[in-house]
Formats: sequence, structure tokens, C-alpha cells
Amino acid sequence: MTKQSEININDEREVRLNKLVELRSLNINPYPAKSQRTHTLVQSIEEKEGGKVTVTGRIMSKREMGKLIFSHLQDESGKMQIVLKKDEINEDDYKIFEKKIDVADIVQVEGERFVTKKGEVSILAKHITLLTKALLPLPEKFHGLQDEEIKYRKRYLDLIMNPGVKQIFYRKSKFWNSIRNFMVQEGFFEVETPVLETTPGGADATPFVTHHNALDIDLYLRISMGELWQKRLMVAGFEKTFEIGRQFRNEGMSREHLQDYTQMEFYWAYADYEMGMELVEKLYKYVAKEVFGKLEFNIGSFTNIDLGKEWARYDYVEIIKEKTGIDILQTTEDDIKKKLEELHIKYEKHDGFGRLVDSLWKYCRKDISGPGFLINTPVVVSPLAKRIENNPELTQRFQVILAGSEMGNGYSELNDPIDQANRFEEQAKMREAGDTEAQMHDRDFVEALEHGMPPTCGFGVSERLFSFLEDKPIRECVLFPLMKPDID
Repeated sequence: MTKQSEININDEREVRLNKLVELRSLNINPYPAKSQRTHTLVQSIEEKEGGKVTVTGRIMSKREMGKLIFSHLQDESGKMQIVLKKDEINEDDYKIFEKKIDVADIVQVEGERFVTKKGEVSILAKHITLLTKALLPLPEKFHGLQDEEIKYRKRYLDLIMNPGVKQIFYRKSKFWNSIRNFMVQEGFFEVETPVLETTPGGADATPFVTHHNALDIDLYLRISMGELWQKRLMVAGFEKTFEIGRQFRNEGMSREHLQDYTQMEFYWAYADYEMGMELVEKLYKYVAKEVFGKLEFNIGSFTNIDLGKEWARYDYVEIIKEKTGIDILQTTEDDIKKKLEELHIKYEKHDGFGRLVDSLWKYCRKDISGPGFLINTPVVVSPLAKRIENNPELTQRFQVILAGSEMGNGYSELNDPIDQANRFEEQAKMREAGDTEAQMHDRDFVEALEHGMPPTCGFGVSERLFSFLEDKPIRECVLFPLMKPDID
């Protein structure tokens, strides 16, 4: 926003403050506590000719033509024209609306539904009540909020000026409700697990750290949707659980990544990853139809992605070998580093073998349209997944691949406490070497496994899936994305 526009806004605010004083001098309360609305604007449009209505909303436009004032009112349901005729409304109401009421003010209008000579369904105003005096104007109509940072920082203005943006968030609400409904229909029990943890677990990610004053200990904001807690519930005898909630990862920002976001995870006792893949494919198809009414999507550069077709299987080891010439089961860290450098892919000096392999995979996945499942991932990148019995270097893990990215992650959960303890120890060595995303050793969880956890399939999907189906950057699909403080 330019200095000139700031000056203009400040001038406008001063004018409106003066009007506020004048309204109060007329014993008009510019901020009453309630209204007497009888109809939304959409309901008023559907009302019969001459029907009496009382509507409320924000003034989006205002123009005078002789003894007529035309204005457009907007509420959550839509937009509608109101008309003030000088000889059809109280004289004081007309003068106040003409002189003291501005675009952006919120008003109540009592009147009758009618159609103008130009055929526009409108309300002929009989009485106007000010509900809220706006001290700042709306963005200029034809240019709106052009600066992306201002648009995100002042999302409320973006939503006022672009009602279509609201539809994204109505769909997003439906997205999560459809997932919840599906899981409940499939017999899963919704649970809540701790957000604050002494040991963050369930994912490779850098956690946020906070401090608990009463206990005088540092805690972590969870990095998974209660993975290790839900597995404890499997030990306890629950057989189908899921959780939808917020989780937090202190990592980079991109078109696909947020630091705090919503995720769903389920855990299913006596099921393996093959059963998990069958359920997940069914879930995605159900959600797509419920929310978007279709199964075919264009996402980024990928066109006609059909969720309704038979989902493919992608072999992790084979795809990397095919695209890079590297057999990750028969290679060294040095060989992978050379290949990453050759492909101009950045990596950290402290990255261990597993992290380097993961970087190589992320390069390879970008051309895969999907839909399909990535399978046969090695143990080094899957510390919580059960090994494939006839090939113990690989795991029973599956990831949904869609438009060159991963849209969900699951596996046959590791329930061998000795194997789990050994993998935690390997992860701990990675942390000591400087890998802040490596998992911590959760001894309490290992002890729970020693009491016996049945064979279990677990899976998680985040709101990234929604943003991909919307074909928008994930920050556009968040009502109030995290921003740096606006410091002058």
C-alpha cells in the first residue's frame, strides 16, 4: 500500500469520524446491539412481489439520481439492490442515508420487494437503521487487493470484496465433514490426543518448542495427529480410531507447506497396508464426489487426473533407478550426493543416507500424475513401518501420489518393540549428527508396544489434498495464513 493511499484512507477516516460525532449528536446509536432481520437477501429475492422484508448487510455501492438513491447491500447469502425514493421514506431517514451513511457501513432496511423498470429485483426502502458505522473504506472496487501479502494479512477485506473466495472455505468445511462422515460410516471412533508432548513423534519434522510454566518443563507442539497416542489406543483394545485436528511443523513455507495445518489420521487394528490402500482409495473418491461433485481434476500442469480409474502402483526403488540410474539398495551416501549435485538438488551436510534418498525420490516424483500408491519404500525412510517379510530392506508403506506430490501416507505399523527401539536409536544418531527432523526416542511408547499391539494399519492425510483438488496454493486455502507482524 502506497503512502498516498494511506493518506487518503486517513483523510477518509477523519471524515467518517466527524459523521460518527454528528450521528451521536442526533441521538442515533451507530453501534446498536441487535437487529430485527426477517429475511436474508437471497430469501428476499425469492419473496413475492410486494412482500414485506427486513434485511441487513454491508453497503457495497451507493449512487444518487435526483430524488432516488440506489445502493447494493451484501450479506453472507448474496447481494441485492435497495432503492430509496424521497417520497416513499421518512425524510430524516433519507437525509441520514444521503449524508451520513457511507459505502462499507452496515445497515438494516425495512421495505418491500419489487422489480425496477430495468428488471432488477430490489427492495423499496421504507425505513433505514444504522447497525455499524465503518470508519475505514473498502478497497477500490475495480482494483481490489492486488498485493498478495495485504490480501492475506487483511483476509476479511478479500472476503468482502470477493464473495467467491468464501466458497473455497465452505468447500473446505465440507471436505473435513465428508472425511469425518466417511470414517464414522466405516466404524471408526473419533478421539482426541495431546497437542503438547514431552517427546514429539509420528513424523520426520522439526517441532515447535514451548514452555510449561506450572511444570517448568519444555514441551513440543505435536508434529503428527497423535500417531503414537493412537497406537497406544490399539494396545488398549480400541480397534478403529481416527482424529482430525491441528498439527505443527517448524519447516519451510512453499506452495504445498504450512507450519500449522489440519490433518486426519486413522488407525485400524487387524488390518495391513493392502487393506489400508483399499479403504483410502474409497475415501478419496467419496470425498471428491461429496465436495466437488466430480472425479476428474486439473491440478497445476497435470490435466484430466481421474480419481475414478484404477489406481496405479509405483515402486519406490524402481522409479528412482529408472529416473536417476541409482539403485538405492546397492549404493552409498557419496554416490547419492554426487547424483544430487549433478541434478542441482540441494542437501544439508549433516543429511544421512535416509534423508539423501528422500531428496532423490522427491526429484523423481514430480512427473508422476497419479492417482496411485507409492510402495516398497526402504526402512531408512520409514522408521515406523513394518518390514516386508520376504524383503526386509523394504517396508509395508503406501503413499498417495497425485499431481507430482504425496497426498497421504500410511503403512502396516511396526509393532515389534525391539525393532522399534533399534530404529529410534538410529534416528537418535541422526539427530545428534544435526538432523533436526529425525525422530526422538520415545521409550514410553516402546514400553507400550512391549505390552502388545495387534497388527495395525495407520494412515494420515492433510489439508494439502484439499488445496490440490482446488488447484490453488495452500495459503490461499487458509482463512488467516501466518504472516510476519506488520511493523512500520
